[in-house]
Amino acid sequence: MSIPRQRGLTEQAATAAIDQACRMLRLPTIRSQFPELAETAGREQMSYLGFLSELLLAECDDRARRRSERRIKAAGFPRDKSLRKFDFDANPNIDAAMVHTLAKCEWIKKGLPLCLIGDSGTGKSHLLIALGTEAAMAGHRVKYVLATKLVNELVEAADEKQLTKTIARYGRVDLLCIDELGYMELDRRGAELLFQVLTEREEKNSVAIASNESFSGWTKTFTDPRLCAAIVDRLTFGGNIIETGTDSYRLATTRARAEQQLATS
Repeated sequence: MSIPRQRGLTEQAATAAIDQACRMLRLPTIRSQFPELAETAGREQMSYLGFLSELLLAECDDRARRRSERRIKAAGFPRDKSLRKFDFDANPNIDAAMVHTLAKCEWIKKGLPLCLIGDSGTGKSHLLIALGTEAAMAGHRVKYVLATKLVNELVEAADEKQLTKTIARYGRVDLLCIDELGYMELDRRGAELLFQVLTEREEKNSVAIASNESFSGWTKTFTDPRLCAAIVDRLTFGGNIIETGTDSYRLATTRARAEQQLATS
């Protein structure tokens, strides 16, 4: 299908032609914004090139935004968490400068690991999701998964003779975020399967984990000492470790809210 071309189109006919062309070329942002941008261009007496650049940049910016949204959705984050909403003042254990440096994603480009270690409520899952979101916005492929869910998926894949395919799928993403590692004990088979995923990604693609156990306590999760040592090695070699401490921000917030309600009642 071609669009008839002729000079001297009325404004209404030109608008219809632009709309049709944008549909054919799949330029939804230009299609929706060109009337407003054209009005601005006329008011500000833009050159033809200036007007054209505004149209194309608007389309490029909107496509980049939509790609980021798709990557964030594909990551499978359970909730929306951002660095902007993280209260660094509430947890002095966390180095804000270090976190914002990590948000630039250079460690992901180098395939390095990241460990967030601390008690429940200290912000490690928030940081894990927020840094994963920053990575997705920067163009990296990210996948978030709970440790137990990942192990269960690997066990099912092994039973169904799909293990190689599943490990390869987890190996392809640029950043694998594993949350709640250490909350439950893993049997030897589950631990070995998780080790295979980590080995697949070693020094190629990054892994970020959040755990409520210090490394010395990981023997509760990985009961084989040698396997435990190998997994700790995979997750720490050349990487960053952030210890979020033991004081629960959530608990402190709940207590403060309760005290405020008592004071006003």
